[in-house]
Amino acid sequence: MTQAVLAYAYRHPSAVLAAPDGPRLALATSGGTGPLGATAHPHFFTGSLASPAAAAAGLLSVADVAATRYHQPQRPVVLDPVVTANGDRLRFESFSACCGVYARLDVTAEGLDGAEPGHGTTNVDVNHPLREALSRIGSAEALRLSVGSEELTVTGPEGPLLEKKVPLPERWVRGFAETQVVAAGFDLRAELPAAEAVRFLRSLPRGGESANGRSGSRTPVGWVVPGPGGRTLRPATRPAPGAVCLPGPERLSTLHRVLRHALALRVYGPPVTVGAAPTASAWEVALPTGMRLTLTLSPDVARGFSGEGGVLTALTAGQSAADADLVSVLLAWEPRIDPAELARESGLPVERVRAALVRLGTAGQVGYDTAEASHFHRQLPYHAGRAEADNPRLRAARALVAAGAVHRSGSIATVTVDDHEQRVRITEDGRLTCTCLWWARYRGDRGPCKHALAVTLTATPETQPAR
Repeated sequence: MTQAVLAYAYRHPSAVLAAPDGPRLALATSGGTGPLGATAHPHFFTGSLASPAAAAAGLLSVADVAATRYHQPQRPVVLDPVVTANGDRLRFESFSACCGVYARLDVTAEGLDGAEPGHGTTNVDVNHPLREALSRIGSAEALRLSVGSEELTVTGPEGPLLEKKVPLPERWVRGFAETQVVAAGFDLRAELPAAEAVRFLRSLPRGGESANGRSGSRTPVGWVVPGPGGRTLRPATRPAPGAVCLPGPERLSTLHRVLRHALALRVYGPPVTVGAAPTASAWEVALPTGMRLTLTLSPDVARGFSGEGGVLTALTAGQSAADADLVSVLLAWEPRIDPAELARESGLPVERVRAALVRLGTAGQVGYDTAEASHFHRQLPYHAGRAEADNPRLRAARALVAAGAVHRSGSIATVTVDDHEQRVRITEDGRLTCTCLWWARYRGDRGPCKHALAVTLTATPETQPAR
Protein backbone atom coordinates (compact mmCIF):
# COMPACT_ATOMS: atom_id res chain seq x y z
CA MET A 1 0.00 0.00 0.00
CA THR A 2 1.40 3.43 -0.90
CA GLN A 3 2.29 5.59 2.10
CA ALA A 4 0.42 8.88 2.02
CA VAL A 5 2.38 12.08 2.54
CA LEU A 6 1.15 15.12 4.42
CA ALA A 7 2.63 18.29 2.92
CA TYR A 8 2.85 21.42 5.06
CA ALA A 9 3.33 24.69 3.16
CA TYR A 10 3.77 27.76 5.36
CA ARG A 11 4.28 31.35 4.22
CA HIS A 12 6.64 31.92 7.16
CA PRO A 13 7.86 29.97 10.19
CA SER A 14 5.86 30.41 13.39
CA ALA A 15 7.68 32.70 15.82
CA VAL A 16 7.39 34.92 18.86
CA LEU A 17 7.94 38.39 17.38
CA ALA A 18 8.93 41.60 19.15
CA ALA A 19 6.32 44.37 18.92
CA PRO A 20 5.83 47.80 20.57
CA ASP A 21 2.89 46.52 22.63
CA GLY A 22 4.65 43.32 23.72
CA PRO A 23 5.59 39.98 22.13
CA ARG A 24 3.31 38.49 19.49
CA LEU A 25 2.91 34.75 18.96
CA ALA A 26 2.49 34.41 15.20
CA LEU A 27 1.39 30.89 14.26
CA ALA A 28 1.73 30.11 10.56
CA THR A 29 -1.03 28.01 9.00
CA SER A 30 -0.86 25.42 6.24
CA GLY A 31 -3.94 24.46 4.31
CA GLY A 32 -7.31 24.33 5.94
CA THR A 33 -11.04 24.07 5.57
CA GLY A 34 -13.66 26.57 6.64
CA PRO A 35 -17.19 27.67 5.81
CA LEU A 36 -16.08 28.77 2.32
CA GLY A 37 -14.16 25.57 1.59
CA ALA A 38 -10.43 24.90 1.26
CA THR A 39 -8.02 27.75 1.98
CA ALA A 40 -4.24 27.66 1.51
CA HIS A 41 -3.34 29.85 4.50
CA PRO A 42 -6.41 30.55 6.62
CA HIS A 43 -6.56 33.29 9.25
CA PHE A 44 -8.61 32.41 12.35
CA PHE A 45 -7.74 34.87 15.11
CA THR A 46 -5.85 38.03 16.06
CA GLY A 47 -5.95 39.27 19.63
CA SER A 48 -4.44 38.74 23.07
CA LEU A 49 -4.17 35.78 25.41
CA ALA A 50 -5.55 36.43 28.88
CA SER A 51 -3.05 34.00 30.51
CA PRO A 52 0.04 34.08 28.29
CA ALA A 53 2.37 31.81 30.30
CA ALA A 54 -0.30 29.14 30.85
CA ALA A 55 -1.27 29.20 27.17
CA ALA A 56 2.39 28.91 26.09
CA ALA A 57 2.94 25.95 28.45
CA GLY A 58 -0.23 24.26 27.18
CA LEU A 59 0.76 24.69 23.55
CA LEU A 60 4.22 23.28 24.32
CA SER A 61 2.56 20.25 25.96
CA VAL A 62 0.54 19.57 22.81
CA ALA A 63 3.74 19.87 20.77
CA ASP A 64 5.53 17.51 23.20
CA VAL A 65 2.99 14.77 22.52
CA ALA A 66 3.29 15.23 18.74
CA ALA A 67 7.07 14.79 19.04
CA THR A 68 7.02 11.72 21.30
CA ARG A 69 6.76 7.99 20.82
CA TYR A 70 5.92 6.46 24.21
CA HIS A 71 5.98 2.80 23.12
CA GLN A 72 9.35 1.54 21.87
CA PRO A 73 10.84 5.05 21.83
CA GLN A 74 12.63 6.05 18.67
CA ARG A 75 12.86 9.14 16.52
CA PRO A 76 9.20 9.73 15.59
CA VAL A 77 7.59 11.31 12.57
CA VAL A 78 6.65 14.72 13.96
CA LEU A 79 3.29 16.01 12.75
CA ASP A 80 2.41 19.65 13.33
CA PRO A 81 -0.54 20.23 15.68
CA VAL A 82 -4.01 20.85 14.30
CA VAL A 83 -5.94 23.95 15.35
CA THR A 84 -9.70 24.32 15.01
CA ALA A 85 -11.55 27.61 15.40
CA ASN A 86 -15.15 27.06 16.50
CA GLY A 87 -16.30 30.67 16.61
CA ASP A 88 -15.95 30.98 20.40
CA ARG A 89 -12.70 29.09 21.06
CA LEU A 90 -9.50 27.63 19.66
CA ARG A 91 -8.63 23.95 20.02
CA PHE A 92 -5.06 22.69 19.50
CA GLU A 93 -4.79 18.91 18.96
CA SER A 94 -2.01 16.37 18.47
CA PHE A 95 -1.39 12.63 18.59
CA SER A 96 1.71 10.78 19.72
CA ALA A 97 3.69 8.86 17.11
CA CYS A 98 2.82 5.56 18.81
CA CYS A 99 -0.89 6.47 18.68
CA GLY A 100 -1.38 5.90 22.40
CA VAL A 101 -1.76 9.50 23.62
CA TYR A 102 -4.12 12.20 22.35
CA ALA A 103 -3.58 15.78 23.51
CA ARG A 104 -5.85 18.82 23.22
CA LEU A 105 -5.55 22.38 24.51
CA ASP A 106 -8.86 24.26 24.60
CA VAL A 107 -8.66 28.07 24.76
CA THR A 108 -12.21 29.31 25.30
CA ALA A 109 -13.59 32.81 24.79
CA GLU A 110 -12.67 33.71 28.38
CA GLY A 111 -8.99 33.25 27.52
CA LEU A 112 -9.11 35.28 24.28
CA ASP A 113 -9.23 39.06 24.03
CA GLY A 114 -9.91 40.31 20.52
CA ALA A 115 -12.19 39.63 17.63
CA GLU A 116 -14.15 36.39 17.81
CA PRO A 117 -12.25 33.42 16.37
CA GLY A 118 -13.24 32.36 12.89
CA HIS A 119 -14.38 28.91 11.80
CA GLY A 120 -12.24 26.17 10.32
CA THR A 121 -9.34 23.76 10.80
CA THR A 122 -5.68 23.99 9.80
CA ASN A 123 -2.19 22.83 10.78
CA VAL A 124 0.15 25.23 12.58
CA ASP A 125 3.93 25.25 12.40
CA VAL A 126 5.66 24.47 15.72
CA ASN A 127 9.43 24.61 15.22
CA HIS A 128 12.39 24.44 17.62
CA PRO A 129 13.04 28.23 17.82
CA LEU A 130 9.34 28.75 18.56
CA ARG A 131 9.45 26.14 21.36
CA GLU A 132 12.42 27.91 22.92
CA ALA A 133 10.68 31.27 22.71
CA LEU A 134 7.45 29.90 24.22
CA SER A 135 9.36 28.45 27.15
CA ARG A 136 10.55 31.96 28.04
CA ILE A 137 7.08 33.57 28.13
CA GLY A 138 6.45 35.00 31.60
CA SER A 139 3.18 35.54 33.44
CA ALA A 140 3.70 39.28 33.77
CA GLU A 141 3.98 40.13 30.09
CA ALA A 142 1.16 40.52 27.60
CA LEU A 143 1.15 38.19 24.61
CA ARG A 144 -0.71 38.81 21.39
CA LEU A 145 -1.70 35.84 19.27
CA SER A 146 -2.35 35.52 15.57
CA VAL A 147 -3.41 32.22 14.05
CA GLY A 148 -2.62 32.82 10.40
CA SER A 149 -1.45 36.15 9.06
CA GLU A 150 -4.26 38.51 8.16
CA GLU A 151 -1.85 40.74 6.24
CA LEU A 152 -0.27 37.93 4.25
CA THR A 153 -3.67 36.57 3.35
CA VAL A 154 -4.24 39.76 1.37
CA THR A 155 -0.83 40.99 0.26
CA GLY A 156 1.60 38.11 0.74
CA PRO A 157 3.47 36.16 -1.93
CA GLU A 158 1.76 33.33 -3.75
CA GLY A 159 4.14 30.53 -2.82
CA PRO A 160 5.15 29.21 0.61
CA LEU A 161 8.47 30.14 2.22
CA LEU A 162 8.61 27.01 4.38
CA GLU A 163 7.73 23.50 3.27
CA LYS A 164 7.66 20.23 5.20
CA LYS A 165 6.68 16.83 3.88
CA VAL A 166 6.13 13.97 6.31
CA PRO A 167 4.55 10.51 5.98
CA LEU A 168 0.99 10.38 7.28
CA PRO A 169 0.89 7.30 9.54
CA GLU A 170 -2.21 5.20 8.94
CA ARG A 171 -2.41 4.46 12.69
CA TRP A 172 -2.49 8.23 13.40
CA VAL A 173 -5.47 8.59 11.08
CA ARG A 174 -7.34 5.70 12.70
CA GLY A 175 -6.37 6.87 16.18
CA PHE A 176 -8.11 10.22 15.74
CA ALA A 177 -11.17 8.30 14.57
CA GLU A 178 -11.17 5.99 17.59
CA THR A 179 -10.58 8.51 20.38
CA GLN A 180 -13.88 10.32 19.83
CA VAL A 181 -15.72 6.98 20.20
CA VAL A 182 -13.78 5.97 23.31
CA ALA A 183 -14.12 9.35 25.04
CA ALA A 184 -17.88 9.46 24.45
CA GLY A 185 -18.18 6.62 26.99
CA PHE A 186 -16.38 8.54 29.76
CA ASP A 187 -17.84 10.16 32.86
CA LEU A 188 -16.20 12.50 35.37
CA ARG A 189 -14.72 10.32 38.13
CA ALA A 190 -12.68 12.75 40.24
CA GLU A 191 -11.84 16.45 40.52
CA LEU A 192 -8.75 17.26 42.53
CA PRO A 193 -8.07 20.83 43.75
CA ALA A 194 -4.82 22.46 42.67
CA ALA A 195 -2.58 21.44 45.60
CA GLU A 196 -3.73 17.82 45.53
CA ALA A 197 -3.46 17.72 41.74
CA VAL A 198 0.15 18.87 41.87
CA ARG A 199 0.97 16.38 44.65
CA PHE A 200 -0.58 13.47 42.76
CA LEU A 201 1.00 14.23 39.38
CA ARG A 202 4.44 14.76 40.93
CA SER A 203 4.16 11.39 42.67
CA LEU A 204 3.91 9.56 39.35
CA PRO A 205 6.96 8.07 37.60
CA ARG A 206 8.42 10.22 34.87
CA GLY A 207 9.29 9.08 31.33
CA GLY A 208 11.89 6.31 31.29
CA GLU A 209 11.39 5.51 35.00
CA SER A 210 9.18 2.76 36.36
CA ALA A 211 7.34 2.70 39.66
CA ASN A 212 10.22 0.77 41.28
CA GLY A 213 12.71 3.42 40.15
CA ARG A 214 14.35 1.43 37.42
CA SER A 215 15.23 3.48 34.39
CA GLY A 216 14.08 2.24 31.00
CA SER A 217 11.44 -0.24 32.18
CA ARG A 218 7.79 0.26 31.38
CA THR A 219 5.34 0.83 34.22
CA PRO A 220 2.57 -1.79 34.23
CA VAL A 221 -1.07 -0.85 33.91
CA GLY A 222 -2.34 0.51 37.21
CA TRP A 223 -5.54 1.84 38.74
CA VAL A 224 -6.54 4.73 40.99
CA VAL A 225 -9.57 5.03 43.24
CA PRO A 226 -11.17 8.41 44.04
CA GLY A 227 -11.45 9.34 47.71
CA PRO A 228 -14.46 10.97 49.40
CA GLY A 229 -16.04 13.55 47.14
CA GLY A 230 -13.62 12.64 44.35
CA ARG A 231 -11.06 15.17 45.67
CA THR A 232 -8.17 12.72 46.12
CA LEU A 233 -6.81 9.69 44.30
CA ARG A 234 -5.14 6.65 45.82
CA PRO A 235 -3.40 3.85 43.91
CA ALA A 236 -5.03 0.44 43.63
CA THR A 237 -3.70 -2.91 42.44
CA ARG A 238 -6.91 -4.03 40.77
CA PRO A 239 -10.10 -2.55 39.29
CA ALA A 240 -13.09 -1.88 41.49
CA PRO A 241 -16.35 0.05 41.07
CA GLY A 242 -15.55 3.74 40.59
CA ALA A 243 -11.86 3.11 39.81
CA VAL A 244 -10.03 4.75 36.91
CA CYS A 245 -7.38 3.01 34.86
CA LEU A 246 -3.97 4.73 34.82
CA PRO A 247 -2.14 2.93 32.02
CA GLY A 248 1.49 4.00 31.74
CA PRO A 249 1.46 6.91 34.24
CA GLU A 250 4.77 8.15 32.81
CA ARG A 251 2.74 9.27 29.78
CA LEU A 252 1.27 12.06 31.95
CA SER A 253 4.71 13.59 32.47
CA THR A 254 4.05 16.30 29.86
CA LEU A 255 1.42 17.73 32.26
CA HIS A 256 4.33 18.89 34.43
CA ARG A 257 4.75 21.81 32.02
CA VAL A 258 1.47 23.32 33.23
CA LEU A 259 1.52 22.37 36.93
CA ARG A 260 2.38 25.86 38.16
CA HIS A 261 -0.74 27.14 36.40
CA ALA A 262 -3.05 24.27 37.41
CA LEU A 263 -6.37 25.10 39.05
CA ALA A 264 -7.66 21.51 39.22
CA LEU A 265 -7.22 18.02 37.80
CA ARG A 266 -10.30 16.29 36.40
CA VAL A 267 -10.21 12.57 35.66
CA TYR A 268 -12.57 10.81 33.27
CA GLY A 269 -13.15 7.14 32.52
CA PRO A 270 -15.80 4.54 31.67
CA PRO A 271 -17.78 2.58 34.28
CA VAL A 272 -15.55 -0.07 35.86
CA THR A 273 -16.50 -3.29 37.65
CA VAL A 274 -14.48 -5.80 39.67
CA GLY A 275 -12.11 -7.71 37.38
CA ALA A 276 -12.55 -5.31 34.47
CA ALA A 277 -9.95 -5.18 31.71
CA PRO A 278 -7.71 -2.09 31.37
CA THR A 279 -9.49 0.88 29.83
CA ALA A 280 -8.63 4.26 28.34
CA SER A 281 -8.90 7.37 30.52
CA ALA A 282 -8.70 11.15 30.17
CA TRP A 283 -6.74 13.54 32.40
CA GLU A 284 -7.68 17.22 32.21
CA VAL A 285 -5.77 20.06 33.86
CA ALA A 286 -7.94 23.15 34.34
CA LEU A 287 -5.94 26.31 33.59
CA PRO A 288 -6.67 30.01 34.17
CA THR A 289 -9.18 31.96 32.10
CA GLY A 290 -11.17 29.00 30.84
CA MET A 291 -8.30 27.02 29.30
CA ARG A 292 -7.86 23.28 29.76
CA LEU A 293 -5.27 20.74 28.68
CA THR A 294 -6.46 17.15 28.25
CA LEU A 295 -4.44 13.98 27.69
CA THR A 296 -6.34 10.82 26.73
CA LEU A 297 -4.39 7.60 27.33
CA SER A 298 -4.90 4.27 25.55
CA PRO A 299 -5.48 1.18 27.77
CA ASP A 300 -1.80 0.20 27.62
CA VAL A 301 1.46 1.84 26.56
CA ALA A 302 1.89 -0.88 23.94
CA ARG A 303 -1.69 -0.47 22.71
CA GLY A 304 -2.48 2.39 20.37
CA PHE A 305 -5.97 3.77 19.84
CA SER A 306 -5.77 2.75 16.19
CA GLY A 307 -6.63 -0.88 17.02
CA GLU A 308 -9.55 -0.30 19.36
CA GLY A 309 -12.26 -0.98 16.76
CA GLY A 310 -14.89 1.25 18.30
CA VAL A 311 -15.86 2.74 14.94
CA LEU A 312 -16.30 -0.55 13.08
CA THR A 313 -19.91 -1.27 13.97
CA ALA A 314 -20.98 2.21 12.85
CA LEU A 315 -19.03 1.82 9.60
CA THR A 316 -20.87 -1.40 8.75
CA ALA A 317 -24.37 -0.16 9.61
CA GLY A 318 -26.38 -0.33 6.40
CA GLN A 319 -27.65 3.25 6.37
CA SER A 320 -24.73 4.96 8.15
CA ALA A 321 -23.02 6.24 4.99
CA ALA A 322 -26.16 7.99 3.73
CA ASP A 323 -26.94 9.28 7.24
CA ALA A 324 -23.41 10.69 7.57
CA ASP A 325 -23.71 12.49 4.24
CA LEU A 326 -26.95 14.09 5.39
CA VAL A 327 -25.66 15.06 8.84
CA SER A 328 -22.37 16.44 7.48
CA VAL A 329 -24.11 19.18 5.50
CA LEU A 330 -25.86 20.34 8.67
CA LEU A 331 -22.64 20.82 10.63
CA ALA A 332 -21.45 24.42 10.90
CA TRP A 333 -18.24 24.32 12.98
CA GLU A 334 -20.25 24.13 16.20
CA PRO A 335 -18.21 23.99 19.42
CA ARG A 336 -20.91 21.69 20.84
CA ILE A 337 -22.94 19.42 18.57
CA ASP A 338 -26.47 18.68 19.79
CA PRO A 339 -27.62 15.26 18.45
CA ALA A 340 -31.25 16.04 19.32
CA GLU A 341 -31.13 19.24 17.25
CA LEU A 342 -29.49 17.37 14.36
CA ALA A 343 -32.22 14.74 14.62
CA ARG A 344 -34.87 17.43 14.26
CA GLU A 345 -33.10 19.06 11.31
CA SER A 346 -32.34 15.79 9.50
CA GLY A 347 -35.51 13.87 10.29
CA LEU A 348 -33.41 10.93 11.54
CA PRO A 349 -33.78 9.16 14.90
CA VAL A 350 -31.22 10.31 17.50
CA GLU A 351 -29.61 6.83 17.50
CA ARG A 352 -28.88 7.09 13.77
CA VAL A 353 -27.54 10.63 14.20
CA ARG A 354 -25.11 9.36 16.85
CA ALA A 355 -23.98 6.55 14.53
CA ALA A 356 -23.54 9.11 11.74
CA LEU A 357 -21.37 11.24 14.04
CA VAL A 358 -19.17 8.21 14.72
CA ARG A 359 -18.77 7.67 10.99
CA LEU A 360 -17.98 11.35 10.46
CA GLY A 361 -15.38 10.99 13.20
CA THR A 362 -13.53 8.47 11.02
CA ALA A 363 -13.33 11.21 8.38
CA GLY A 364 -11.87 13.67 10.88
CA GLN A 365 -15.00 15.82 10.86
CA VAL A 366 -15.99 15.25 14.48
CA GLY A 367 -14.11 15.23 17.79
CA TYR A 368 -15.32 14.74 21.36
CA ASP A 369 -14.85 17.05 24.35
CA THR A 370 -15.04 15.14 27.66
CA ALA A 371 -15.33 18.35 29.71
CA GLU A 372 -18.55 19.34 27.95
CA ALA A 373 -19.67 15.77 27.14
CA SER A 374 -20.32 16.72 23.54
CA HIS A 375 -18.96 16.34 20.03
CA PHE A 376 -17.50 19.30 18.16
CA HIS A 377 -17.06 19.95 14.46
CA ARG A 378 -13.64 20.13 12.80
CA GLN A 379 -12.02 18.94 9.59
CA LEU A 380 -8.73 17.06 9.83
CA PRO A 381 -6.35 17.25 6.85
CA TYR A 382 -6.74 13.79 5.38
CA HIS A 383 -8.95 12.02 2.87
CA ALA A 384 -12.43 11.42 4.23
CA GLY A 385 -12.53 7.68 3.50
CA ARG A 386 -8.99 6.83 4.55
CA ALA A 387 -9.68 5.50 8.06
CA GLU A 388 -12.39 3.21 6.74
CA ALA A 389 -10.45 2.01 3.69
CA ASP A 390 -7.28 1.31 5.67
CA ASN A 391 -8.85 -0.58 8.58
CA PRO A 392 -7.51 -4.15 8.29
CA ARG A 393 -10.48 -5.84 9.99
CA LEU A 394 -12.98 -4.02 7.81
CA ARG A 395 -11.01 -4.84 4.67
CA ALA A 396 -10.88 -8.51 5.70
CA ALA A 397 -14.62 -8.55 6.41
CA ARG A 398 -15.43 -7.08 2.99
CA ALA A 399 -13.20 -9.70 1.37
CA LEU A 400 -15.12 -12.47 3.18
CA VAL A 401 -18.43 -11.06 1.96
CA ALA A 402 -17.11 -10.75 -1.60
CA ALA A 403 -15.99 -14.41 -1.47
CA GLY A 404 -19.48 -15.56 -0.37
CA ALA A 405 -18.08 -16.90 2.89
CA VAL A 406 -21.06 -15.92 5.09
CA HIS A 407 -24.03 -18.23 5.49
CA ARG A 408 -26.72 -17.37 8.01
CA SER A 409 -29.42 -19.55 9.50
CA GLY A 410 -31.56 -17.91 12.13
CA SER A 411 -29.41 -16.59 14.98
CA ILE A 412 -26.30 -18.48 13.87
CA ALA A 413 -24.02 -17.51 10.98
CA THR A 414 -21.19 -19.64 9.62
CA VAL A 415 -18.18 -17.85 8.16
CA THR A 416 -15.83 -19.98 6.09
CA VAL A 417 -12.19 -18.90 6.22
CA ASP A 418 -9.80 -20.98 4.12
CA ASP A 419 -10.21 -24.57 5.37
CA HIS A 420 -12.08 -23.89 8.61
CA GLU A 421 -15.28 -22.27 9.84
CA GLN A 422 -16.14 -19.75 12.53
CA ARG A 423 -19.59 -19.54 14.05
CA VAL A 424 -21.07 -16.14 14.85
CA ARG A 425 -24.03 -16.10 17.20
CA ILE A 426 -26.52 -13.23 17.32
CA THR A 427 -27.86 -12.92 20.87
CA GLU A 428 -31.40 -11.93 21.79
CA ASP A 429 -30.30 -8.35 22.43
CA GLY A 430 -28.68 -8.16 18.98
CA ARG A 431 -25.05 -8.52 20.08
CA LEU A 432 -22.59 -10.77 18.27
CA THR A 433 -20.25 -13.41 19.67
CA CYS A 434 -17.76 -15.53 17.73
CA THR A 435 -15.75 -18.74 18.11
CA CYS A 436 -12.52 -17.14 16.83
CA LEU A 437 -9.38 -16.41 18.84
CA TRP A 438 -9.93 -12.63 18.58
CA TRP A 439 -13.24 -12.89 20.40
CA ALA A 440 -11.79 -15.31 22.97
CA ARG A 441 -8.97 -12.86 23.74
CA TYR A 442 -10.85 -9.54 23.82
CA ARG A 443 -14.52 -10.48 24.35
CA GLY A 444 -15.61 -7.44 22.33
CA ASP A 445 -13.46 -4.93 24.25
CA ARG A 446 -11.62 -3.96 21.05
CA GLY A 447 -14.58 -3.98 18.70
CA PRO A 448 -15.99 -6.80 16.59
CA CYS A 449 -13.83 -9.41 14.85
CA LYS A 450 -13.72 -9.67 11.06
CA HIS A 451 -16.22 -12.56 11.10
CA ALA A 452 -18.83 -10.57 13.06
CA LEU A 453 -18.24 -7.59 10.78
CA ALA A 454 -18.83 -9.79 7.73
CA VAL A 455 -22.12 -10.99 9.22
CA THR A 456 -23.16 -7.38 9.87
CA LEU A 457 -22.30 -6.40 6.30
CA THR A 458 -24.56 -9.13 4.88
CA ALA A 459 -27.50 -8.30 7.15
CA THR A 460 -30.49 -6.36 5.88
CA PRO A 461 -31.42 -3.13 7.69
CA GLU A 462 -34.15 -5.06 9.51
CA THR A 463 -31.72 -7.73 10.77
CA GLN A 464 -28.69 -5.56 11.53
CA PRO A 465 -27.25 -6.19 15.01
CA ALA A 466 -27.74 -3.62 17.73
CA ARG A 467 -25.19 -0.83 17.95
